[in-house]
Amino acid sequence: MKFLALISGGKDSIYNIIRCVQEGHELILLVNLYPKQIGIESDSFMYQSVGTNAIQAIAQAMDKPLMTREISGKPKITNLDYQSKDEDRIGDEVEDLYLILKEAILTYPDIKGVSSGAIASTYQKLRVEDCCNRLGLTSLAYLWNQDQFSLLDQMLQNNMNIILIKVAAMGLTQKHLGKTIQELYDYFKEINKKFGFHPCGEGGEFESFVLDCPLYKKRIHIKAQLEVQIQEQKDTIEDAQSWIEFHTLELENSEERLAGQQAWYAVQSEIYETQTAERAAQNEIVDRLQEHISEKLSTTAQFISKRN
Repeated sequence: MKFLALISGGKDSIYNIIRCVQEGHELILLVNLYPKQIGIESDSFMYQSVGTNAIQAIAQAMDKPLMTREISGKPKITNLDYQSKDEDRIGDEVEDLYLILKEAILTYPDIKGVSSGAIASTYQKLRVEDCCNRLGLTSLAYLWNQDQFSLLDQMLQNNMNIILIKVAAMGLTQKHLGKTIQELYDYFKEINKKFGFHPCGEGGEFESFVLDCPLYKKRIHIKAQLEVQIQEQKDTIEDAQSWIEFHTLELENSEERLAGQQAWYAVQSEIYETQTAERAAQNEIVDRLQEHISEKLSTTAQFISKRN
């Protein structure tokens, strides 16, 4: 299936693209919704705002087209399933997603699926599905409801270089900005036990940015950044929100890296073909068993009928 990917720059949206590719789907387009004021935290319930000024670098790193749209709506309809009259939806931020998806499939009519990095937010997942259903698209959310430490393990196993670009939780401070998930993995376990910290940031504890992964033809390098901190009605510095504003990013390329990426895609293709063949063989066995059972049941029924 050809698909577009909703990306924020964070680990979840990028890793779900990897999972889509591993399942045999083909990435056609990247899509991002950004706030009116770049670099300013928005009050969106749906979209990550920190790091959106670096989305173009991700598109260049992947060598994929990028479609963007400014978020004009607000979170008006806050019931869980987003069920309401059409006129009530006007001005809701979800309609920005609907409109850019509509534009995307008009531009790329072969697109049939939408990748998103939903893990635990039913609120977000149902809204993506609502937009997909209205447009006849399939929602692809392979990370949904998975164990969060297991997901981090998978991301690291897939050689994703992920850094924290925002922190907003007990136990995380400005000193953790720019640190990689690999560096913080054990610390995440510690504060998970101590504070109930969500290791994938599903409670809003942090936001991330992916500097490198197997999908990238070029590695992203930060040349200049600014660390920002705000502290509103907070008692301790640990409770403050801090984030990184990217000023200058550079793409690093090499023939060795490009060859490595091509090899990764080839391996994923082989794995998918093998898994597809195995599933087909398993389905054939199941079909034969069901056919055999049906024949036995039919024979038994006939025997009982004759005896009666």
